[in-house]
Parts: sequence; structure tokens; C-alpha cells
Amino acid sequence: MPHPDSRKRLRIVFAGTPNFAAHHLKALLASDHQLVGVYTQPDRPAGRGKKLQASPVKQLALDAGLPVYQPDSLKSEAAQAELATLDADLMVVVAYGLLLPKAVLDTPRLGCINVHASLLPRWRGAAPIQRAIEAGDTESGVTIMQMDVGLDTGAMLVKARCPIEATDTAGDLHDRLIELGGPALLEAVTQLATGTAQPEPQDDNLSNYAPKITKAEAALDWQRPATELERQVRAFTPFPICHTRLNDQKDPIRVWQASTLPHRNDQTPGEVAEVTKDAVVVACGEGALALKKLQLPGKKAMPVADLLRGRADLFQVGDRFTLPEPQA
Repeated sequence: MPHPDSRKRLRIVFAGTPNFAAHHLKALLASDHQLVGVYTQPDRPAGRGKKLQASPVKQLALDAGLPVYQPDSLKSEAAQAELATLDADLMVVVAYGLLLPKAVLDTPRLGCINVHASLLPRWRGAAPIQRAIEAGDTESGVTIMQMDVGLDTGAMLVKARCPIEATDTAGDLHDRLIELGGPALLEAVTQLATGTAQPEPQDDNLSNYAPKITKAEAALDWQRPATELERQVRAFTPFPICHTRLNDQKDPIRVWQASTLPHRNDQTPGEVAEVTKDAVVVACGEGALALKKLQLPGKKAMPVADLLRGRADLFQVGDRFTLPEPQA
């Protein structure tokens, strides 16, 4: 006779790729549910040698002795038939990176759920963490949602909230959301297993699109207000890192840390207004930005205080920071 709780032990397929996803796979591995297969993107060239490198999810899955599947797409009948053979109750998707066709969404008995790094419907799309900081949001979180054919449009099952602090970088918020995501995912899985889930539809009128971050948009436009540039610096750390050029030099300087200052606006945006012992103060369209940590071309990132201690001549009042040259 089956154990009375056996129906609550789900057969789960996991799909994910980066470290954010691997953390959630680890949470499932520590649960009572049965992982029957793991999907992740094909190995990619990485490092100076461009050797093929397995994703964090693949490495964890292999260590746990789980079967790993790496199709280029899930649109083919063969890939869909392979998934069907796993006889899964549920598919958990976390930063997988491939679209799931309707046939895939309909394959598991309980469908597919997604861990999304935003309080839906606020930010839908690829870069909700960065866009939340860039926009000046004061709160973020993780949403576990049922997947449908839209882009992050499915009904919501569980939300976990956290503040966005005034000094948070995208890396800081990413790490905080990782800690929230595991328990929220397990709560949603339990709800589905026990039939207690109460899906909440999203209000499309409250949604914003969070497009993927590009290196091109990491250039600092000094015509903009300092408050916007400071948020941009935090949103684009640790990737792709904001950058600017000094006195029209070809190679950009990368800006890792900055803070805002009230400043008279009689200087041209981009002009160095002041050099203190630990900052280079640059005039903006509104206010000024104090650059605190910089990376010179070919060098490691360093606090400005250390840069000036060794090279006091690097920055002078009246120097100009400019946008990079357009790429051909």
C-alpha cells in the first residue's frame, strides 16, 4: 500500500543555466521531491582558451548523478518526445535561456513554473534586477509563477519581498534574491503537490519590459542627471560596468563606484569640477557625480584614493569625460 504522502512527492524536471539557477536546483535536491532530469544550455566556449565550459547547473546535476539534457532548442518533436519520456509531474524553470513552446508547457502533469527575479508584474524580461536598480525602485523580490506562452505573464503563486538599499549594486541584489528564491520555490512546489495553490493573475497595466543589458548602454552620458548616472553605475555592476573616456582618449575608463553630490551647474557636463583625496567630481546635466572607484585601461579596478596617491597628475580640474566613439 503506498505511503499516504507519496502523492505529494513530485517527479520534477529542472531547467536552468547560470549560478542563480543552480542555487534553486540545490534547494530542490535537498527536498523530498524526485529530480528525474535536468535541462541546461549547451556548453559554451569560455576563458582565454575558449574551451567548452559546462554551466553551473550542469556541473551540479552531474555531481548529483542526475541525467542532463542539452538540446539547442525545445521546438523539435524529438526534443519534446524525449521530455515526455521523463513522465514529470512538474517542470521548474530558472534562467534557462531557451523558449518553451506550448507543447513543452503542457507536457508535465502540473505544467511548468518559473522563478523570476522581480515582483511581477513590475519587471518582465531578461534583466529585472538591473532595470529595478536603474529605475530607482526601492523594493524587489522573487515571484514564482505558472508559465504560459507569454513573456513572464503567467499567474503568480508565491512572492517573497526585499528592500533595494541605496547602495545596492546588481550583484548585491542578485545575491539577496538567491537567498529568497529557494524557500519561495519550495513553498510553491508544496502548494502544487498538495492542491492548495491559489494562482493570482497579473495586471498587465502594471508591467514594464526589462530588456537584456548591453555593453553599448553602459556608456555614461554626462548630460543626464547625476542621480540617474549613479543608479546606472550600480545597476551595471558587476556587468558590464559603466565606462567613459577622459579627454577623448581612445580607451575607456570603467566606473565601479560613484555617489551623487549637489553641485552648481556652471560647468559643462562631463567636466572635472573638483579632485578630492578620494574622488573625482564630474559635473552632470543636474548635480555632480563623485567617482570613487575606477579601472584605468589595462589595469585593475582601484579606489580613486589609491590611484591619486600614486598618480596625483591623473585627473585635473577642467579635464573632460566624454561618451565613447560610436562602434563601426
